[in-house]
Amino acid sequence: MATDDGARQREVLDEVAKVVPQVPLDRTPSEASRIVHRRVREVTGLDDPYKGVKEKYNKIALSLYPELKEKVKTSSDPLLTAIKVAIAGNIIDFGIGLDFDIDRDLDRVLGAEFAIFDYGEFKEALTRAKKVLYLADNAGEVVFDRVLIECLDKEVIYAVKESPIINDALTDDAKFCGIDKVVQIISSGVDAPGTVLGLCSQEFLKYYNDADLIISKGQGNFEVLSDEPKPIFFLLIVKCSVVARYLGVKVRDIVLKKRSG
Repeated sequence: MATDDGARQREVLDEVAKVVPQVPLDRTPSEASRIVHRRVREVTGLDDPYKGVKEKYNKIALSLYPELKEKVKTSSDPLLTAIKVAIAGNIIDFGIGLDFDIDRDLDRVLGAEFAIFDYGEFKEALTRAKKVLYLADNAGEVVFDRVLIECLDKEVIYAVKESPIINDALTDDAKFCGIDKVVQIISSGVDAPGTVLGLCSQEFLKYYNDADLIISKGQGNFEVLSDEPKPIFFLLIVKCSVVARYLGVKVRDIVLKKRSG
């Protein structure tokens, strides 16, 4: 993504090989990725290697918006369908290595059974909630999030990343996808694939601490927030065997999970 120059690619590999041994084993994958990608950007001088694919999938996703809205509108359970739509958007991920096709995976997710399905708890929490914080994941996926947010009938704060990391959504991506028409966008202050609380801005932490419902998208956010004592619901496609074993599910399963405890 950053360069097609073979010598520069070797330089990147050599530099990454120096920093990886310095990453403590108790760090989350999100924190480790942050360190690696920061070094790649420093070596190549390219601030946002994934800018092109983000722009491409923002456009593709936005073109699907009318179809996604119609699927929800004609559903017997619009909220549940909107949740599945949002989860389907989680397949747009260039940090994991799974192949994906948006049309195919949208149909698959809409027809799939949940491996973990805390839907009743989610509806109860949503009914009680006054302050909802929605943690974004990837560019393009924002459009799918928008479909769900428009079903919540709540005032929502939408948190994106502060600066480029893989194909995660930034403020510009969120605005291009039109989500600023329905929510307030804020930055988490983080340049990691997950919302690492120790790296977040004070402004974000205020919204986080005040929220009485947090909707967390993606595996990266699950990895860093699964043990946090907050009312969090995780929406994701499981994308690796480690998380699959931890949850007792299979790779590519869909999950709507309330934080345990």
